[in-house]
Amino acid sequence: MRSVFRLNVFCIQLVLLGLAFGTLGVAQDVQMMPDQQDREAADKAQSQKDKDPDEPVTTFKANTNVVQLFFNVKDKKGGLIAKLPKDSFDVLEDGKAQTIKYFSAESELPLTLGILIDSSASQERVLTMEQEVGGAFLSEILREKDMAFVMDFNIGVSLVQDFTSSARRLKAALNSVRINSGGQASLPGIPGQGGGPVPTVGVPKGTLLYDAVYLASHDEMAQQVDRKAMILLTDGEDQGSQYKLRDAIEAAQKADTIVYVLLCADRGFYGFGGYSGDSEMKRLTSETGGRLIEVGNKTDKLKAAFDQISQELRSQYNIGYVPTNSVTNGGFRKVQIHSKDGYKIQARSGYFAVPAKD
Repeated sequence: MRSVFRLNVFCIQLVLLGLAFGTLGVAQDVQMMPDQQDREAADKAQSQKDKDPDEPVTTFKANTNVVQLFFNVKDKKGGLIAKLPKDSFDVLEDGKAQTIKYFSAESELPLTLGILIDSSASQERVLTMEQEVGGAFLSEILREKDMAFVMDFNIGVSLVQDFTSSARRLKAALNSVRINSGGQASLPGIPGQGGGPVPTVGVPKGTLLYDAVYLASHDEMAQQVDRKAMILLTDGEDQGSQYKLRDAIEAAQKADTIVYVLLCADRGFYGFGGYSGDSEMKRLTSETGGRLIEVGNKTDKLKAAFDQISQELRSQYNIGYVPTNSVTNGGFRKVQIHSKDGYKIQARSGYFAVPAKD
């Protein structure tokens, strides 16, 4: 009986010991679960980071207090200077030094592009050239994540093709533009669906260049992020716009959009007096960080101009800083980027400190 009793006691001890180990094992499993979850979360985060190499830039963009500037650096002959380090630059806002928080010597951010083509009577002899060369430029510059739109202006302003990454559709839109020197600006349509007029106030007359820049900036570019640029194919003459040149410049600056102007014109159309829109276009481009390129009616010059713009857009530096002046009252802040090596900086003149939207 004693042996049986001892056996039973021994069995009970084994059972209790087994339960104890089992309980300990469960406890260990419960303690290990958070660590396992952390590891899985870390692995997932690392995997996501590997997939999104631009993640720091996304964080940069999400910070509404950061001022972002895209600019080019050039030597005395106008040649592009690339791969300079952050320490090569100083940034001033309203004359006060700023600390550069973000810097990239070559931006790979997606490009958002607007092509604005003058289809008024003065452009009749150069329109075909603009369509052909402009279409080839779009095929060359657009990459997978880039997108562009086409707008034309004459006595009205029309959005011919809304944002798309399809060079084919953009080229078709360019080729569909026709000279319009009178009557209605365009047939009724839906803005953004091709052929639809962009709303303007009152009855427009003449060449609505400033209206086109304002509307392209306010209605199109202001809704986009990343790098933004507009290219105007025009003789620079404005007639009858509701908005003034200052309004067009301000709209482009608020939309963080660089403006280039390719001055295309057949001088024979203007007679002895010639055309006089270059001074206004120089102001528009210089204050937005772009530039004016004289083309005339020469196809080779237009091709060269598009090549230059393509190189500049693919060779942009990117600087970001948190302004020492944290007041966002909508006022204009003048920004200067200085090269310590004495190079020329091509950048916009400043920005509007607009409060962030909720």
